[in-house]
Amino acid sequence: MAHKISTDCISCGACASTCPVEAIAEGTPYVVDAATCTDCGACEGACPVGAISAE
Repeated sequence: MAHKISTDCISCGACASTCPVEAIAEGTPYVVDAATCTDCGACEGACPVGAISAE
């Protein structure tokens, strides 16, 4: 199961810089590559607006 970034994303990049497998790509909103995501949850804790959740 991968994480998902909602439209509440403010594109700050905090999630991408904490992802240990580089599964998050820049965009508006940022996007998680489900095939690469290991479901570690690091991004969820790094998001300042709570825009990331388990899918």
